[in-house]
Order: sequence, then C-alpha cells, then structure tokens
Amino acid sequence: MNSLIPLINQAYQYKNKVAIIDENGTYTYEQLLEVSASIAQHLLEQTGKTDLNETRVAFMAMPNFYYAAIQWGIWQAGGIAVPLGISHPIPEIEYILDDTQAEVILTTHLYQDFLAPLAQNSQSRHLLISNVETLPRQSVASAKLPEVPASRRALIIYTSGTTNRPKGVVTTHEIIRAQITSLTTAWGWTEHDAILHTLPLHHVHGIINILYCSLWSGARCEMMSKFDAQKVWDRFTQGELTLFMAVPTVYNRLIEFWNKADRTQKTAMSEGLKSMRLMVSGSAALPVSVLLKWKEISGQTLLERYGMTEIGMAISNPLLGERKPGYIGRPLPGVEVQLIGEDGELITGPDDMGEIRVKSPSLFLEYWGKEVATKGCYDDGWFCTGDIAVRDKDGYYRILGRSSVDIIKSGGYKISALEVEEVLRKHPKIAEVAVVGVPNDQWGEQVSAAIVAQGRKKAIMLDELREWAQEFLSKYKIPTAMMVVNDLPRNAMGKVTKPSIVRQFQQKSKK
Repeated sequence: MNSLIPLINQAYQYKNKVAIIDENGTYTYEQLLEVSASIAQHLLEQTGKTDLNETRVAFMAMPNFYYAAIQWGIWQAGGIAVPLGISHPIPEIEYILDDTQAEVILTTHLYQDFLAPLAQNSQSRHLLISNVETLPRQSVASAKLPEVPASRRALIIYTSGTTNRPKGVVTTHEIIRAQITSLTTAWGWTEHDAILHTLPLHHVHGIINILYCSLWSGARCEMMSKFDAQKVWDRFTQGELTLFMAVPTVYNRLIEFWNKADRTQKTAMSEGLKSMRLMVSGSAALPVSVLLKWKEISGQTLLERYGMTEIGMAISNPLLGERKPGYIGRPLPGVEVQLIGEDGELITGPDDMGEIRVKSPSLFLEYWGKEVATKGCYDDGWFCTGDIAVRDKDGYYRILGRSSVDIIKSGGYKISALEVEEVLRKHPKIAEVAVVGVPNDQWGEQVSAAIVAQGRKKAIMLDELREWAQEFLSKYKIPTAMMVVNDLPRNAMGKVTKPSIVRQFQQKSKK
C-alpha cells in the first residue's frame, strides 16, 4: 500500500535495499516502512484517534534507525513531527513542548526517564509513549492508517531568530519534497550512493540534506551516534562511501587529527577518500584556508552551499564545474534569488552589496503560532534572509555577513545572542551583558560575552560562568570567551553598539 507522503512513497521502490546502518545493525527500506507503520498504528491506538490530523508529536531519539522510523511513524499517523535535540537542556525542551502545544512525546527506552518528568511538569501535560523499539512489527498492508495528503504540515524545526526565543519553522510534505529534489538533482544523488552521517538531527542539514536526500534516492545512510574524528577517519579508510557532508568545524577537527598522524597513516587516510564523489560544507562560512588544506589532504574541493531552516538550500557551488573558494555558488534548481540594496533597489551589477532574497517551492509555510513574524519576513513574495552578499560577473554569490548582529553562526549552529543574554542576566554576579559573535577560523564565529559585574566587581570567571550556564543552555550556545567591562558601549538611543564590542574582543586577542 503506497503512501501519499512523497518521501515514504518513494521508499517502496527500494524495499530490498539497505537504507540505514547504525551501531545496532543494518536495516532495509522494507524494515523502515514496517517499523514506522507499527509506530503509527501504536500512536493512533494510544491517542484513540483514527487520524492525528496535525497533532504535534515531539520525539527524541539517538541518530540511528529509530530516529527515522519514529519520524515516519508520526507522519503516517497524520501528525506533525517535532524533533527534540538530545543535547538540549530541560528549559529548552520545555519551551518547545509548550510552544507547539505537543500532545504526545515519543521516544525510545534510552530517554524515557529523562522525559517522564517533562511530560508532567510543563504548562500542559503530554502523553509519553516510550520503548517504541520494542513494538511488535506488522506489515504495512495490515496497518490501519489514514490517508495523509502531501499538503499537510509535516515538521516543525526550531531555529533562533532575531527575537530572544526560538521560532518553530513549519514545512509540509510537499515543501520537504521540493527541498529534497532540488538537492538530489543538483548533487547527482543515486541509489548507488553511500553517505556517513555525523551531524545532529534537529536541524535541516542533518535531517533533509543528509538523511532524507539519502532515503529519497534509495542510497545507504550510515549513522554515527556522535562525531568522533578517529572513527570518521577509520570509516573513510575502509572506502565504499561516496558522500560526506559536515560543517566547517568538523573539517577543522578532521584536519587536526590528520596532522597528528604519522606519514604512513596520513597516506592511508588520504587514500581512503578517493572513493568519495562529493564532499560538502555548510551551515557556516567555510574559511578558504580550510578548503585549501582539505584539498591538499584529500584531493577533494569541498562544495560550499547556502541555506536556512526557512528556505532549505538555495544556493550551491556546482557538482560539475568551478567551485570558487569563498563563494557559495549559484541558485539551485527551482530557486530564484535576488539582491536588494539598502535603499530597496534591485542589485543587477557585479560586486554590489545587497540582502539575499529568495523565492522557491522549498520556502517554509510559517513560523508556528507567529503570524506577524511570518508576514514580516517577506517582501512582495520574496523571503528576506537577512544575509548580505555580493554577486560576481559569473553569477556566484559571496556572503559578507548578517544584517542583524544578534544572530551568531558558530560551528554550524545559528544562535540567538538575545536568548543567551536573557539566560546570563540571571547570574547573581552579572549586572549587564552583551553577547556577540567574534570572527574565528575554527568556529566561524566564537560566542563571546561582554559583562558588567554586579557592584563593579570583577569576580566572575569564565569557567564559573560556563559551568553555571550548562543547566540552561545547550553547550554550543555557551560563551567560550568573556570580557569584564565597566560599561557597555551604547548609542544616543541607549542601544548597545555590538560592533564596538566585537572590535574590543579582536583587539584583546591581539595583545
């Protein structure tokens, strides 16, 4: 019984092929269809519904086979999947549960005890369904599942915006198909591909670009529970992989590991990359020095691309043809891009600066529960990205930076400085704080905090601050640099001038 959900329907033509390999075993597309159908049937039985009809179902799972099976199960039951980051602290998870008004939390035995209190203690109670990996498997044909149209809302991914709280980005099954097919066409995916997956699975990069492009194509996705440079290099040297996608920080760590190896090991490691037909970098600006070093090590010119949670991927260097260092490439199939100057004029000539604006079938549907914010990010049907770029004579785009200084891109993550500031202000030794992103070769930007201490005392230390913040913030959001100041610089309107703070951090690092 085929499905109206495009991604799931696509899997029927690959039933006997291997879909996912993880630390627990090897799974075919047929097993993925069967297990996800069993989860869907169980969801409907537990909720007493014949169709979840866009009920929000939050879920938490390791990056493995059951992550995909749970998400597909939610979809086949008619629900909207809301992935929860396995590294997120309790306050962030509570916020997502309450913001989406999720009725159900779905998980494996691994996170049952962790999520049980949250199911009861947040603003509204949630039905907790756990141990889904122990459900009896049934055939897809025997499952009594609703017909879910491709126009239905499918996924809510949280991404930091210019406000102090994350916004839920909503996509439909049709939008997900558009995002996938644009990439699989541009990057030449086939059923003969095999990719190694090491990224988190609560972001578009890990969910769409890797996992679901792979499953759409009938390819094989090998999933690691977490990134480990040695294990990644060990897998590279075994050969057989054809694709790898990561953030610049990951490539930096792989380079560091290669640099420490002896000559024989280096030769074997580099030799193992010859089976790769494509290696991609994204989610943050790729330093040219990293691109050149990786080419020296691997013979591969990393393909840099550009996208956002709200738009999927929009711009990419070519699979075939010149990949320009420092450039993100040209618009992907089905994507229209324009540059708009500060005065609202359309930029037509080369090397003139403007904001990237996008039209595409891959654009998101809405910010969950935020109609005003959704309307505010469009101008005459064009999505306003907030990223400033130039375009050269060949039509290649180069990112210059954000139009807003309150979004920090660090290690492949986009972090709201306002959200971090809100948390840090709760510290008893902090009177005022401004969080900025300071340019950094390894991380893209380093999360840095300028602090005015309570009572003007410079008693707070970075290690103390970081340990305290772990209870409230994900690790990647916690500042890794700190500067205690007497006052924060402000303009005539009393607004903190963050560019001045960035310069202070840069000057401090040179001393």
